[in-house]
Amino acid sequence: MERLTGKTALVTGGSRGIGRAIALRLAAGGARVAVHYASNERAAKETVTAIEAGGGSAFPLRAELGVPGDADTLWKAFDEHADGVDILVNNAGIAGPGRIHEVSEADYDRVFAVNAKAPFFVIQKGLDRLRDGGRIVNISSGVTKVAFPAMTSYAAAKGAVEVLTLTLAQTLGPRGITVNAVSPGTIETDIHPWLADPDARAHAATFSVFDRVGQPDDVADVVAFLASDDSRWVTGQNIDASGGSGLGI
Repeated sequence: MERLTGKTALVTGGSRGIGRAIALRLAAGGARVAVHYASNERAAKETVTAIEAGGGSAFPLRAELGVPGDADTLWKAFDEHADGVDILVNNAGIAGPGRIHEVSEADYDRVFAVNAKAPFFVIQKGLDRLRDGGRIVNISSGVTKVAFPAMTSYAAAKGAVEVLTLTLAQTLGPRGITVNAVSPGTIETDIHPWLADPDARAHAATFSVFDRVGQPDDVADVVAFLASDDSRWVTGQNIDASGGSGLGI
């Protein structure tokens, strides 16, 4: 389990949901984890406390993403705790519901600012801090695999992240840095409150070939693999972590 000992990781949106599970999993593997959050300080501190209770090391990191200078703010806060990073997980994101005729320009800009622009510049500003042989993992979404009109702008933003992943894998390969994406399906987090409805949950379970709703740990374990040396020969890939959602379409 301690394959990440001596490594430092930064997980954006690491205080809740999938990000929290990733932070806990990387810490369990031995990494020191920067738990980024935008506004929910309590959740971030609870995640840090949980990591420390398990014998790990972590620290909270506040920066609002999707605003001018966000990457600079994030890395400045990071520099107060660490002098370099080995694993960067771009997990933070916001939902963007709406068919194309329902999406306002302001909503579109916000979705792209957080989900596509922020990861781009977090990586750009972090390259001098990212050690050779490092890992970048970008969290995408299963909505890029099938047509999902109800999330048009969100899907487009995640599509941009996937192309960025492919491009950076080529760019950073000479430094031994791998760049991969992970695409979850429907995962039980507070971003999906509708799963509390038994009928909706039962329907969501049918998306997967395993007939269940995904859990944050299902995604975190995949990220942990990509963060480890076991994935040294894997780069430029988008790993589907949706429980086989869409295989029957």
